[in-house]
Amino acid sequence: MAQVSKKTIKIQGRLLDLSMPRVMGILNITPDSFYSESRMKSMEAVIEKAGKMQEDGAVLIDIGGYSTRPGAKEVGESEETDRVVPVIEQLNKYFPELIISVDTFRSEVARQSVLNGAHIINDVAGGLLDDRMFDVVAELGVPYILMHMRGTPQTMNTLTDYDFLVPRILQELQEKLIVLRQKGVSDVIIDPGFGFAKTTAQNFALMKDLSEFHELGCPLLVGISRKGMIYNTLNITAQDALNGTTVLNTISLQHGASILRVHDVKPAVEAVKLWMATSGMNEKIVI
Repeated sequence: MAQVSKKTIKIQGRLLDLSMPRVMGILNITPDSFYSESRMKSMEAVIEKAGKMQEDGAVLIDIGGYSTRPGAKEVGESEETDRVVPVIEQLNKYFPELIISVDTFRSEVARQSVLNGAHIINDVAGGLLDDRMFDVVAELGVPYILMHMRGTPQTMNTLTDYDFLVPRILQELQEKLIVLRQKGVSDVIIDPGFGFAKTTAQNFALMKDLSEFHELGCPLLVGISRKGMIYNTLNITAQDALNGTTVLNTISLQHGASILRVHDVKPAVEAVKLWMATSGMNEKIVI
């Protein structure tokens, strides 16, 4: 029998209720993110963008200082830290109610981010690229987003050979989840890793069977915002992929996604509200 996914995570002693899906806004503190409109060039722009995301309904903000697009340029650990830590400090100052996630696969960047105010570690490598990550997560006692990936951002597109796609991904995530539990990490969020070591066809197969990931018993995060599976299929650009993003976000909600990680917060929040209305939940919880 499949497990029932956990519906709360603990953030600094308080519980975040995920029985209603939440929206996570993306803040890229990088010069080379695949979606150019998400690149932040100044602290003023970051604060303005974060404020708009909160106003539009984002409960979480995900800050990244290292682009993980295929073939992305290598960024040193100290440079990545220097990009994200000042932003975390400023967001805590201006928006104390926002939950801040740091998007990094490096344990020391994660540590410094949490020590300076981040609440969640979002690791696109699922511990694969830093063997100290799980220990640091356990030591810090913060929620951890465990994403599925193979290889590195530079090599992942060559590692898409799966005997059985969803069962294999589930197995690889389950093995890591067991290690995290053994180390005492209680709040884990699962991200199937759309676009990471998966072809376009595999991404859609993954979306079709997304409900299978509830077997892991963890909240489910979906990050498909403006990704190649959308713009390559529709023969458009990332700039024109908002409508496709909203469609796939809605399908993700139907499969039980608890968190939508997006560039465009307002459309995602509207998708959540409309999905809740069709599910009879609109009077239960108000965003």
